[in-house]
Amino acid sequence: MDSAARKATSGFDAGVIVNDYKLCVQSRQASLIARKEVLTGKAKFGITGDGKEVPQVAMAHAWSHGDIRSGYYREQTLMFALNLFTVKQFFAQLYAHAELEAEPATGGRQMNSHFATRMLNPDGSWKDLTLDYHTAADLSPTASQIPKVVGLSYASKLYRKLPDLKSYKTFSKNGDEITWGMIGNASCAEGMFWETVNAIGVLQTPAIISIWDDGYGISVPNIYQITKEPLDEMLSGFRRTKKERGFEIFSVAGWDYPALVKVYKTAAELARKEHVPSLVYAYDLTQPQGHSTSGSHERYKSKERLEWERRFDCNLKMRNWMIETGVAKAKQLDELEEKWIEEVKDIQQEAWSEYQAPIVGERREVEKLIKEIAESSANRDYLLKINQELHAWPIALRKDIYIALSRALIATRGEESATRDSLQQWKVDQDKKNKERYCSCMMSTSSDSSLNVPEVPIRFDDDSKEVRGFEVLNACFDAMLKRDPRVIAFGEDVGYLGDVNQAFAGLQAKYGELRVTDTGIREVTIVGQAIGMAMRGLRPIAEIQYLDYLLYCLQLMSDDLATLLYRTRCGQKAPVIIRTRGHRLEGIWHSGSPMAGIINLVRGMNVLVPRDMTQAAGFYNTMLLADDPCIIIEVLNGYRLKEKLPANIGEFTLPVGVPEIIREGEDLTIVTYGACCRIALEASELLKKVGVSAEVIDVQSLLPFDRYHRIVESLKKTNRVLFLDEDVPGGATAFMMQQVLEVQGGYNWLDAEPRTLSGKPHRPAYGTDGNYWSKPEAEHIFEAAYGIMHEIDPRTYAPIFTPVSQET
Repeated sequence: MDSAARKATSGFDAGVIVNDYKLCVQSRQASLIARKEVLTGKAKFGITGDGKEVPQVAMAHAWSHGDIRSGYYREQTLMFALNLFTVKQFFAQLYAHAELEAEPATGGRQMNSHFATRMLNPDGSWKDLTLDYHTAADLSPTASQIPKVVGLSYASKLYRKLPDLKSYKTFSKNGDEITWGMIGNASCAEGMFWETVNAIGVLQTPAIISIWDDGYGISVPNIYQITKEPLDEMLSGFRRTKKERGFEIFSVAGWDYPALVKVYKTAAELARKEHVPSLVYAYDLTQPQGHSTSGSHERYKSKERLEWERRFDCNLKMRNWMIETGVAKAKQLDELEEKWIEEVKDIQQEAWSEYQAPIVGERREVEKLIKEIAESSANRDYLLKINQELHAWPIALRKDIYIALSRALIATRGEESATRDSLQQWKVDQDKKNKERYCSCMMSTSSDSSLNVPEVPIRFDDDSKEVRGFEVLNACFDAMLKRDPRVIAFGEDVGYLGDVNQAFAGLQAKYGELRVTDTGIREVTIVGQAIGMAMRGLRPIAEIQYLDYLLYCLQLMSDDLATLLYRTRCGQKAPVIIRTRGHRLEGIWHSGSPMAGIINLVRGMNVLVPRDMTQAAGFYNTMLLADDPCIIIEVLNGYRLKEKLPANIGEFTLPVGVPEIIREGEDLTIVTYGACCRIALEASELLKKVGVSAEVIDVQSLLPFDRYHRIVESLKKTNRVLFLDEDVPGGATAFMMQQVLEVQGGYNWLDAEPRTLSGKPHRPAYGTDGNYWSKPEAEHIFEAAYGIMHEIDPRTYAPIFTPVSQET
């Protein structure tokens, strides 16, 4: 293509092109300064988008309001181009400026170049998402930004195709919104990337995924990352044809500005009008400073490669093209670049000053108080030394202030003065502020929080029928789908079959394939699909067929879903309902109950463990009214057991974090959940025969756990406790023990050693006998509970069994 033709393809006047180039230059300068700020100790870590500027300014021209990005830490230039992030905010994030006014993406909670827009109002309600551009919150784990592209883009398809969603005008304008996914070449080696591409290809959603190929993944070149180069060849099997669905695939040099503009406009038109997805492979990109501030790329690149990168720098190539085509003269660009670079330097200084000013002010307050305390203290010299050391730090940090004031308070213990009292009060006041800065927004605090859902009692009529458990859920889901058009249920075998246990039987025929949907075997993107849909105002019920299979998607639940509200400081939410089934049925991978692993990895979600399908229905009703994400784990072997069908199956709610006493007793408290409830009740009948009155408590909800401390009230009566479940030893029983004894102060009410009874540390063995020796049964519970009673009254409760260690 000759110069004149290349210029013509851009479709812009010189002013637009020069402004795009300005963004590239200033973004590059911001990257260069960021590295310097880290290496001089003013920031902790730097990872930037240098070498990827030109494709991003080109892409920005194809965006429309309502579009949303799901990318990673190389896209500051796009953020600048869309005016979603300013250069000053870029530096504020680099310094971890923990005020939303300065750093609105994460409030200083994420490292630099991790972007997010404020999609929520201060009260936690949704903004009108159609009025601006948006970016879903970034996260560092490679390729983890990609699975939610499935749901973000699928939402557009649903808003276009489902008539009942047309009234939700603040979330979509006829499904015209595009989801822009971005990923680096090396992360394309991750399985979740391929799973995402496949899922989008199946669903045919308006997604454009860009691959920035700079030839490396940190220090590892493409030859070790992918089977063959270029990447678009590997992806060619996904290309659509006249007869088969698939992607449009574009391959374009990452430095070719006019070609990039054309490609993105073409891809955007296809996605917006026809919902055809595209892959844009941008090759010949570079990393001018290497991967990050952790090291130098001179260590792993040859001189020839480094020279090639200097010549193929996308900014330099764009500059040369501008000169060749007469957009600007070299001298003019020299002058403009000098001006633009100085602007960035000034902005960086402003950002640094604004970050330091309030902390310096706090430091002065503490120095003043310590100095006043020193004047009348026996530890005067030591206190003055503390002050001197605090003042000597060239960078003001709140941690150093707290170290100093803590040392001062320790040194003056036993001394009384009004100033020391003031220092203590200052610490209390600042602790409150800092907990808000760094620890808030782990769970929803909006009026729609699951903690605020009103309890609607369950109601049974005189003629309420007894039905099988799955029929209770079927009635519940039917009511949910009927009353709320935002409810979309999907998963493996959920659609046509109605799920493997029939809770959705007949509902696809009633509500259509877009409301009750089958998916492929793709747990990661089932969760990603749910996250993206929920972030665009829908209410997905995403089924993971068995709890044992949750491990496929647990990383995404942990790193993305559970942290979304926290890492955006209440700026984004995804009220996903993940439905699964577990605890006990048959064999290693259909009897799992790895609850400790789950509850310790998904803090930020509700983990609900109903004992039967009626309780599960109550939780589904509650969580549909809430804006917290959750996982509801149904009892796998309970679908055929008979339960009475509530008259208000679609309305009654079950509060989260509130245990239920399912059998009252006087001598011993058994704390459990899920499938173990029925077995604990059976064991309590055995205990009754030997004179032991056991109280059985179903915690119902592991996260949150016993909000009103009802379990400790039971301990005040029984003074003895056994924690029971099917997890491994030291698993969720240990969590429950810690909550009751430590958090609730239950230790003070015990007169016997607290005990736990769990499954064996190995996976459950196959078959009835294998299960019996792998998981607690009524006789095991009896033996553990009787052992506690024997400890306090050996004569009354004489040994029955030969003691057997649980660990053998």
